[in-house]
Amino acid sequence: MTEISIPEVALVLLVGASGSGKSRFAREHFGPYETVSSDECRGIVSNDPNNQAATKPAFELLHTIASKRLEAGLLTVIDATNVQPESRASLIKLARDHDVLPVAIVFDLEESVLFEHDRGRDDTPRGEKVIRRQQGQLRRSMRGLRREGLRGVHVLNTTDDVAAATIVRRRLLTDFRDDHGPFDVIGDVHGCLPELEEMLVTLGYAIVRDDAGRAIDASHPGGRRALFLGDLVDRGPDSVGVLRLAMGMHRAGHALAVPGNHEEKLVQALDGKRKTMTHGLAETMLQLAGETDEFRREVRDWAHGLVSHLVLDDGNLVVAHAGLKEAYQGRSSGRVRAFALYGDTTGEVDEHGLPVRLDWAADYRGKAAVLHGHTPVEEAEWFNNVMCLDTGCVFGGKLSALRYPERELVEVQARERYADPIRPLAPPRGSMATPVGGQDRQQLAGPATGVPGGAGHGSAPSSSGSSAAANAGPGGAGQRASGELRAADVLGKRVIETRLHGRVGIRAEHAAGGFETLSRFAVAPSWLPYLPPTMAPSPTSSEPGYLEHPREAFKVFAAAGVERVVCEEKHMGSRAVVLLCRDEATAARRFGGQPGETGMVTTRTGRALFERELMEEFLAGLRAAVNAAGLWEELETDWILFDGEMLPWSLKAGDLLMGVFAPAGAAARAGLGAAAEAFAAAQARGVGATKLEARASERLADAEAFTRAYRRYVWPTSGLEGVSYAPFQVLATEGKARYGDPHPWHLDLAGRLADAAPDLVRRTRALVVIPADAESVDAGIRWWEELTGAGGEGMVVKPEQSVVLGKKGLVPPGLKVRGREYLRIIYGPEYLDPANLSRLRERDLGRKRSLAGREFALGAEAIDRFVAGEPLWRVHEAVAAVLALESDPVDPRL
Repeated sequence: MTEISIPEVALVLLVGASGSGKSRFAREHFGPYETVSSDECRGIVSNDPNNQAATKPAFELLHTIASKRLEAGLLTVIDATNVQPESRASLIKLARDHDVLPVAIVFDLEESVLFEHDRGRDDTPRGEKVIRRQQGQLRRSMRGLRREGLRGVHVLNTTDDVAAATIVRRRLLTDFRDDHGPFDVIGDVHGCLPELEEMLVTLGYAIVRDDAGRAIDASHPGGRRALFLGDLVDRGPDSVGVLRLAMGMHRAGHALAVPGNHEEKLVQALDGKRKTMTHGLAETMLQLAGETDEFRREVRDWAHGLVSHLVLDDGNLVVAHAGLKEAYQGRSSGRVRAFALYGDTTGEVDEHGLPVRLDWAADYRGKAAVLHGHTPVEEAEWFNNVMCLDTGCVFGGKLSALRYPERELVEVQARERYADPIRPLAPPRGSMATPVGGQDRQQLAGPATGVPGGAGHGSAPSSSGSSAAANAGPGGAGQRASGELRAADVLGKRVIETRLHGRVGIRAEHAAGGFETLSRFAVAPSWLPYLPPTMAPSPTSSEPGYLEHPREAFKVFAAAGVERVVCEEKHMGSRAVVLLCRDEATAARRFGGQPGETGMVTTRTGRALFERELMEEFLAGLRAAVNAAGLWEELETDWILFDGEMLPWSLKAGDLLMGVFAPAGAAARAGLGAAAEAFAAAQARGVGATKLEARASERLADAEAFTRAYRRYVWPTSGLEGVSYAPFQVLATEGKARYGDPHPWHLDLAGRLADAAPDLVRRTRALVVIPADAESVDAGIRWWEELTGAGGEGMVVKPEQSVVLGKKGLVPPGLKVRGREYLRIIYGPEYLDPANLSRLRERDLGRKRSLAGREFALGAEAIDRFVAGEPLWRVHEAVAAVLALESDPVDPRL
């Protein structure tokens, strides 16, 4: 007997050619209304279930019926051939849209069996030709079914398998509806073990301790159980002790728990995937370092195994760390888990640098009481059948618990203030006159959730020439506020018109990836009128011993008819876009800046590069240089948008260096050094190890070269000491896009800033080359060899006129040519080995170059729209598209 386990709420795809017995199987194993048949839908729309001409409207009906069933939380089975990837993709998307799991039951029978079944059909046989085509499509799909996003693939290969199959419906991991408690729901503990123990005793629990006196369990004589709302760790004095107690109670059946965002980050850190240790995580990891490997594994496995939320007491109680709106309760998907862990955010940050959260509870009308933590409040109070139980114990507030079903609140005062809150504790929801975030924010329009709104960050004022069409959102008519953003502006399959590249297409799945980054991590949208593009390398070199060489870059521009190019020194740092305002008043008026804000420094993905205090110190230094150079008056502006590199590389890549490059280099040098010595000793004893010794010595030399390569870009910094900025382009000023001005003009301005502030601003060395002139090309090659020979990363070759439109469209705005030694960091210590170099020369650069051109055009389009005073949503349509294209799977080493 073959047991097929499926979730109680799921979308089940029956996959197989005609004649495989799918319809019979559906009748035998599923209820009469659970199966949606494509043949029946054809019959409904055309009176003939065999009418293939009615397939399109039939499947529209099938999707509508399935959507309504999934919306109601009902198991839905799709009885269609489903042998084509595109037909499955639309159904898998349907499942994701309703936050249920898609499952496939595949009928992969022999063709002879299919032909026999087809001849015995009650209706019109499909014929052998049709069946062979369908079976071929199925066989070609078999290996990739799981990669399509199906969460369960069950294959039946014979008629005996089909006959013996049974369906077992399993409950979702979140389904605890038959558990009626009683519970004691406890808010965020954050390592406050003394307060947790006091709370448990107050609630009537007896604490069990081990021989060392550590709390390892607690039970209630009345059978009550604790229910932890997540964020057990970080910031407080004893995260390990809290974990030991909570895990012991959970293991003994005396407690339930859901994960918090701090548990998720802890799991990532224990898995070696998290490099930033903020908000108390570093202290927790330090505490865990004193425990055994076994305990750390137990912590990791326990926290990783916690499910996003729990639905309890016949659906009358829902618990999740950050809460959960009604549509997500009892559902299973990545976005449901993200909501449960982090809540619903606008994508903005407030004056404290924390996410501004949407107050989903204000619109909550569900029957289930929702208990959550995550956002510390002064008092725990009911609001629309929702209560936040995080009352800031770790910040010197209280630890709160709710007895359920009694709904009695129990509180324990914090014994001391273990950490300082980044922002003041919020008042209870019921007393708030403004949305969560502490300031009036512009209301988000339409169906958007998680879309960055105006939120006190005004966009550029609309110019008098803006048309009604420019102010109307995609797919909608009428006017919309200049700073209003909607999800429809950036999500879904899109085509964006650009001046430099024509129509640029964005795939829906890539748009979702860009939206995720913008909404969760990027700075407020009014500070983000531009994101820099990726850059393609020069064509692969055929020069002996080189993967990249300037000669190929010069050939590209010569072939495009570019008369002069500028070779710019390539700085090894972090890409940094600087929006510098003349003063605080300009920042407030033009960009909606908050008090104390005079600009923004962002990374390639729109994140803030510095914390605000250090950022303002940097901006003040750069502003002084602009003042000294007289650029405000010269450029007739009170703000400037720069593109450049922030040095050193180690400023933002420290975790990468310490976690990847340094250990790899050290291990290689130690291992190969020992091997070389051993082979030399063997050789001295007459054991013919000459070749082994030589190979080990070669590899050791490569490892040492690798270490030297990355160490060139590493030096210590303290605040801004040791930090410098290398601007290479002025992108825009008030009312004018500057990215198209000749590169020598940009470099001259950057040089004047370097003269004014040599400790903060670094000059970018450059050389003009004529690609069609052999002598000039040779001079450019020698200059590159001198740069890279002295430890430089390489150079970027750009058309002198910045933007050149040739016969085939946009000429590459820049090609990077990296040095031989620098490329060891990218491709590994031994990439120059002839066999490795030969393999690497097969790399495909076409896709990368296309991506670089499209991203450049989108960035230029965003600037053009911004300086023209178009609405913020029009600017961010292009900005978000740049991030969306970054989701395209291109070799990151390019």
